[in-house]
Amino acid sequence: MARTPKPVTWYMATPADGIIELSRQAGTPVSLADAVGKVVDHPNPCRNKWFDESDFSYFRMVKRVGEALEDTGIWPVTWPVRLWIVEPVGDTGNWSQHHYPYRLLAHQIRVVEETDAWRALGAGGREVLDVIHHQIPERAARWAADWDADPKGMRERCWNWRLCGGRNSGSGMWAQSVASATSRARRESAAQRWSERLAGDTADQVLAGADVSPAAVSYARSRAADLATAAQHQDRFDAYVLDALRGVDLDNPAPAVAA
Repeated sequence: MARTPKPVTWYMATPADGIIELSRQAGTPVSLADAVGKVVDHPNPCRNKWFDESDFSYFRMVKRVGEALEDTGIWPVTWPVRLWIVEPVGDTGNWSQHHYPYRLLAHQIRVVEETDAWRALGAGGREVLDVIHHQIPERAARWAADWDADPKGMRERCWNWRLCGGRNSGSGMWAQSVASATSRARRESAAQRWSERLAGDTADQVLAGADVSPAAVSYARSRAADLATAAQHQDRFDAYVLDALRGVDLDNPAPAVAA
């Protein structure tokens, strides 16, 4: 007995006002917020399918929600955004089925409904937002203070963490590469990039105007980004990877050396 193919769900992301950012930039704003339940025609469709003839040539959607924030034109990275479930209508295309199997291009869409925006930040999107909104604001000042209290010592500890790891966790560089590879495999690369940027920007905001060095701010940004990445993958990795991303060895005092 043949299996019935599972219905495909397609997603699009917009800024908080619900307008497709690329359409706004092209001077032909299209509001998904005003079109729920309706079919929307592209205001200036390309004639040579499916290539860019203008800044906004077609609607772009993805079936892997962790990539919904890719190629949206939204800049700078900001939160909140809005996430929409849409359906393609009529002819569809793709730049390359081999390289972009999760993407679809169309000149008509039906806006089905709005869905939870956290899903665009990956399977651990809720946890990522908790880290960004509740944990980083409390930790950023401490990270910066740790750096400025002992820049030379912290630089050495960062080097050891990045390249060597600790007794109970892998190296930071290795853990970052594992996270990036997992994001690519799970089609959550855009989710990871956005999470890292949102986390780093939150650290910047917390430290704005504080009496800390630029190096301390950079350190806090990197710690914030890795903490968000750990949250994105917290149900996929064991403690050996997660503790490396969380920088456990950077927060714990170095063991004393016996005389």
